[in-house]
Amino acid sequence: MADWPERRRRQAALDALDARLARSPDSIDIRFERACLLTELGRSDDARAAYLELLARAPDHAGALNNFGTLLHATGYRTAARTAYAEAAARHPEQPMGHVNLANLLLEAGALDAARAHYETALRLAPDHAEAHQGFGNLLAELGDAEGAARHRERGFRGRAVTTLPYRGSGAPLPLLLLVSAEGGNVPIRPLLDDRVFLTSVVMAEYFDPSLPLPPHALIFNAIGDADLCQPALDAVTQILARSSAPVVNHPSAIAPTGRADNARRLAGLPDVVVPRIVSLPRSALAARDAPAVLAREGLAFPLLLRSPGFHTGRHFVRVERAEDLAAAVQALPGGVLTAIQPLDARGPDRKWRKYRVMFVDGRLYPLHLAVSDHWKVHYFTADMADKPSHRAEEAAFLADMPCVLGRRGMAALEAVRDALALDYAGVDFAVGDEGQILLFEANATMVVNPPEADQRWAYRRPAVARIHDAVRAMLLGRARPA
Repeated sequence: MADWPERRRRQAALDALDARLARSPDSIDIRFERACLLTELGRSDDARAAYLELLARAPDHAGALNNFGTLLHATGYRTAARTAYAEAAARHPEQPMGHVNLANLLLEAGALDAARAHYETALRLAPDHAEAHQGFGNLLAELGDAEGAARHRERGFRGRAVTTLPYRGSGAPLPLLLLVSAEGGNVPIRPLLDDRVFLTSVVMAEYFDPSLPLPPHALIFNAIGDADLCQPALDAVTQILARSSAPVVNHPSAIAPTGRADNARRLAGLPDVVVPRIVSLPRSALAARDAPAVLAREGLAFPLLLRSPGFHTGRHFVRVERAEDLAAAVQALPGGVLTAIQPLDARGPDRKWRKYRVMFVDGRLYPLHLAVSDHWKVHYFTADMADKPSHRAEEAAFLADMPCVLGRRGMAALEAVRDALALDYAGVDFAVGDEGQILLFEANATMVVNPPEADQRWAYRRPAVARIHDAVRAMLLGRARPA
């Protein structure tokens, strides 16, 4: 790519700061401005070193603690980022931004009570703080308080529907429009959008003013991926797309039929794909005295799984062993509609549960991870991986040679699921049956590709994640309309 004027300006500013720092080596302000510029230039290692040196001289610098936390999180050091944000909140309890940053990471980690306390502190300090309202809305949605979530999202996003992310490339950027929903259920694609290549404008679909022009773009990525949660947002995206001739990744018409119950119906006939019986029913029907009979008429018996649509990572998702336990389970779950699921036995000969994840990018299959757990609700971050070398070795074998591990039947079944979904970017969670068939748990666009923590134990996982990143980048570059 040709040189980009904005990068030349930033480099010139950095050169000037270096000259000033040589004259005033004890200046904290110059060091802070320099660390910020290094981040903007994409020199993450140099920026990390600059922030560490600054904080060694001024451990309570609020801007450095918050910005360093943001840099650490963006580069995969999530635990260190949380430490930096916690320091910012503790050393500057009167400043809302540290509380908001820390709350966002606590929410990401599932520590909802602690996150709530920091969001509420931020809003006491600054009642109109947009980011605090946005985050608090997300937290209330996780807790099942849809009305409260809507109130805070309205205050957080109204008039702020468009955000332009930093660009750190050296050449002219490729402008990309990223469409998301305030309701959540978005494809977690932002970590895969290389900010040295793409200048990304994020548009909150429900709050975008149709009288305004769309930000410049050569490509549109529809990141609204949860069909059970986001139908109003998908409708808003359809209206936005009518105003653009740019290519679209994950068109809303392909997202719409990927709800859990819809997928169970349309994927059930695929060869070697075992799909559970899934039925969505009104809460009132499941709370009624004859609910077990209603479920039986739908082909479901106990034990069964019950979940609130629109939630992920195991939130509001329970196993109901007996008919007598149903009423209490329904009472504990939020939402007017609940989804009942026939459980699939994903245990291996060792009686442990396994869940594989494979990503679909531009028509190709990429292994991402294998989680092995003693519990039926398998998620990678709670599975028995960190302390079990044998489990990590099993995962490493899967990542190194997926066709060998899954076999011909398993690979053909995954290809059939990919073709049925017809999505540009998606993923599938599954187990492998006794005869090599795929036991399908979930298949949609909302699958996250988290980089592993900076720990040598996870070195074997990094090439698999890098391959997915490279595939996404190649797909987007290949699809973009020439500027």
